[in-house]
Amino acid sequence: MKHREIPRSDLRVSLIGLGTMTWGEQNTEAEGHEQMDYALERGVNFFDTAEMYPVPPRAETCHETERIMGTWFAARGTRERVVLATKVVGPGPHVTHVREGNRLNREHITAAIEGSLRRLQTDYIDLYQLHWPDRPVPLFGKRDYIPAAARDSVPIEETLAVLADLVEQGKVRYIGLSNETPWGTMRFLELARSGAFPRIVTIQNSYNLLNRTFDGGLSEICYEEDVRLLPYSPLAFGRLSGKYRSGQWPEGARLTIWERFARYNGANSDAAIEEYARIADEAGLDFAQMSLAWINQRAHVASNLIGATTMSQLKSNIDSVDLDLSEDILAAIDGVHQRYPNPCP
Repeated sequence: MKHREIPRSDLRVSLIGLGTMTWGEQNTEAEGHEQMDYALERGVNFFDTAEMYPVPPRAETCHETERIMGTWFAARGTRERVVLATKVVGPGPHVTHVREGNRLNREHITAAIEGSLRRLQTDYIDLYQLHWPDRPVPLFGKRDYIPAAARDSVPIEETLAVLADLVEQGKVRYIGLSNETPWGTMRFLELARSGAFPRIVTIQNSYNLLNRTFDGGLSEICYEEDVRLLPYSPLAFGRLSGKYRSGQWPEGARLTIWERFARYNGANSDAAIEEYARIADEAGLDFAQMSLAWINQRAHVASNLIGATTMSQLKSNIDSVDLDLSEDILAAIDGVHQRYPNPCP
């Protein structure tokens, strides 16, 4: 397994990171434990979760993923071998079951961290992330920023003050963002320069061959400000594995079960997928591994967050770390991107 340093921290994370949001919904506790066992054996040391997981968020299963990870830590005694990341939810109607209000203020962040520590059976989180901003921004497939008529947002300074206290208390080692914009990222960095607040070290946004919007501005911030990307949905809910090609809907697959997951079904997505798949076919490559390897070779990426519902998927995804794409293949991929830029932001 390859590892990368996260600048301005002592975190050294595996290039492949383990995403967990299916555990407690599509995967049982035993299956989650099996995945963690195998990932750790393969040298994967970065595990990412969130207080609201599994997805789709439901009151009946809320917090189950963290609980499953906690029982694994307790049973295996492996906490010190894992760089553990989790997230606190922001406001939104789809997560009212997590807690009433869901604001990134002192009351709610304090409740969130205490709950996560309890479920994960640990006394510290290596990387604590804000799952999405406490202000109106384009999220989860929306393209355009539309200013709110009346902005009711928790000030970033207030959020950072709470996080600073958690770092001081030793409950959190480092902080990161998720689903954040260039403006928001730079605002967090600017406020940290005063020395009063902790500095963000990572940002976790969607990033894959169907959604390269991160490269339009945020990648420059990564390079210039020593921030690293933790890409989620690297296979676009499995669409970049090829299993949904030609109108196929595999039994038990995420997009087959839940119609709500339509983010990667945008205009031109099928055409782009066919062209990317053709590149893999002609090169004799596994399509999913090629899609992951493209991300693995991006310098601003710290850990590529894969997710799997079966052990065969997990093993194949981890194997992508050994695939180096040639300049010709990278050029062909960029050619498709020029013809079908970001069909699924």
